[in-house]
Amino acid sequence: MERVTAEYLLETPFPPEDVAAMMAGEQSSGTFVRVAGETDELRARSAAQVLSVEDMGEIPAPSLASAYIDRKGAPGPVRRARVRIAFPVGNIGRNLPTLAATVSGNLYDLGEVTGLKLMSLTLPPAYRARYPLPAQGITGTRESLGTEGRPIFGTIIKPNVGLRPVEIAALVADLCAAGVDFIKDDEVCANPDIAPLNERVPLVMDAIKRAEDTSGRRVMMAFNITDETDAMRRHADLVAENGGTCVMASLNWCGLSGMETLRAHTPLAIHGHRNGFGAMNRHPVLGMAFPAYQALYRLAGVDHMHVHGIGGKFVDSADDVTEAARACLAPLAEGADDRVLPAFSSGQWAGTLGPALEAAGGADLMFMCGGGILAHPHGPAAGVASLHEAYEALSAGEDLSAARASRPALAAALDTFGQR
Repeated sequence: MERVTAEYLLETPFPPEDVAAMMAGEQSSGTFVRVAGETDELRARSAAQVLSVEDMGEIPAPSLASAYIDRKGAPGPVRRARVRIAFPVGNIGRNLPTLAATVSGNLYDLGEVTGLKLMSLTLPPAYRARYPLPAQGITGTRESLGTEGRPIFGTIIKPNVGLRPVEIAALVADLCAAGVDFIKDDEVCANPDIAPLNERVPLVMDAIKRAEDTSGRRVMMAFNITDETDAMRRHADLVAENGGTCVMASLNWCGLSGMETLRAHTPLAIHGHRNGFGAMNRHPVLGMAFPAYQALYRLAGVDHMHVHGIGGKFVDSADDVTEAARACLAPLAEGADDRVLPAFSSGQWAGTLGPALEAAGGADLMFMCGGGILAHPHGPAAGVASLHEAYEALSAGEDLSAARASRPALAAALDTFGQR
């Protein structure tokens, strides 16, 4: 029988083995008591199975409150455990929201639980094959950009919001001339009154095409089309009609169903922005870890996934970013050709490229710099040059401080951003 396996970090003052059994029953064929119609044959076919419970020891106090425990009392010390549960695929079908409801759902609300985090998902190959692959992924994105054998260097439209379409198009023209590979809208600039997509997209794409006539390179622009589902389809069509190659969406606010619908509608690359993910992940024993999160949205068919950046402005540790990048670069199931580009962003510049390359285990990454390009003291072209110079030096095994002597754009970046 095919099963999806979920791994959890559980915290409870009840015996972890008992709570794991409750979790399996709650999210499959059972409930807190056996009910009419719940035959042995049905349970054998549809019940989830606890595969393992690894005790991680006691902690001094519960992480989260529970009115259930307040009423019933806690029978013992609070313990943490790693729990693996296998859910029959037949219960779920090809249904991404139901998959998410099965492996998450009411588990967070169980009275016996004082902490629960979904850590990872393991998918059987035949089940993964029921969902779409990335339309572009790493290979298609690289082919579109002509960027073999090195990172994809990108930037973000700044100011984040408030520019008019003509101003945005002028900035895009400057960025294309500077030599970037990739440009994206900010997550808070989708279809604002001051710069609606139906005005912005034609002007920006005209700027990109004119730059291509000069350079022979077409820059990829990720237009933020975050909206309700029908509007996203219309926005994607607008981008395609004007020769665009990529759209962006805020995954958490469009949801799994919205992203599935968008993927089914357009062959454009989908740049998946994870803003809001911290609400799911920052608490150590609540929510969803990135390996599980990215698996769900990759089943929806995205091509690029944000992983934040090392040494940036967000809370992530280097280990967090490394785990996220490597999750994106690993197949979801054995034999699946479904890797997606990890998009490094937040406070990135030439000096943080080395840790990003180490985190990704190679050059298959999108490295996006806002201030690292736009605030370079010698201008955006020098900002882009500093990234190329850093990559050349790192590829040759040079330390960036030593490499600065022969690389002026890198030297200026080190002087400007090195103390931040």
